[in-house]
Amino acid sequence: MAGEGTERTGTARLKADAAGIARAAALLRAGELVSFPTETVYGLGADATDDVAVARIFEAKGRPRFNPLIVHLPDAARVRDIAMLEGDAARLAEAFWPGPLTLVLPIRPGARLSPLVSAGLPTVAVRVPDQPLARVLLQAAGRPIAAPSANPSGRISPTEADHVLAGLDGKIAAVLDGGACAVGVESTIVGFDPAATLLRPGGLPAEAVEACLGAPLALPAPGDTVSAPGQLQSHYAPRAGLRLDATDLSPGERLLGFGPVEADLNLSPSGDLVEAAANLFHHLHRLDADGDAPIAVSPIPETGLGRAINDRLRRAAAPRDG
Repeated sequence: MAGEGTERTGTARLKADAAGIARAAALLRAGELVSFPTETVYGLGADATDDVAVARIFEAKGRPRFNPLIVHLPDAARVRDIAMLEGDAARLAEAFWPGPLTLVLPIRPGARLSPLVSAGLPTVAVRVPDQPLARVLLQAAGRPIAAPSANPSGRISPTEADHVLAGLDGKIAAVLDGGACAVGVESTIVGFDPAATLLRPGGLPAEAVEACLGAPLALPAPGDTVSAPGQLQSHYAPRAGLRLDATDLSPGERLLGFGPVEADLNLSPSGDLVEAAANLFHHLHRLDADGDAPIAVSPIPETGLGRAINDRLRRAAAPRDG
């Protein structure tokens, strides 16, 4: 079929033509993972409103933690559908989008993003890529697309379709082959808390950002909470205390279950780690809204996505100041 190209162990290499773009967009809408080129590196795309699709990103990459992901959109108007783009952020967007600049912005109420995208934080990292094929795909998909680099966690970022297939062949549905990436390094990330802060240097020089703003960028202080990929972050934690690896309940506790156990809420009765990851933040929010009684959490295997789930739960259960 035109546009589908060849398949390697289940991963289709799609041509950068109308048929290939249409196929890639349909796969994304169906909850599948599709790699596509941007001007920086190839991204590993998933529908940012689909919990299970986003969980599959972490599974495919072997990502050890639920770091925030960058959401890609075709233009600033679509960004405003999911985030508050105002003030200095709007000035930077006007100057540098499309381009290798990611802005960390407050999530707009009603945006319907999966909380896995933001790691449970109230902000989301967004950008408009300066790659025509990417923007055509994003427009065709009609969804905000979460897309970290399309490589196994800890490996070199891919700048060609062959690099993607070398690391993820058989783990994703398709790669849209748009040739080599022009920039070849990840985007610059700027947050606002409240001053413009350089969270990650990248493909747009910090000096250009500072010239646009007429002021130097701040830098995160050691221990600051940040909300960008590649940074340490403080994740959402419920008000109630968490007790992990619980095989029974103490008086007054609520159970966040995993596997075939009776529980107040169950991450996955069948023991599916992808389903558990998709439900994690939703269930913590629901338990938080239902009261402040202590929460016991069933044991979760320390394998695959279980590593990321346990990392998140350990952070949520850690002692808090005050």
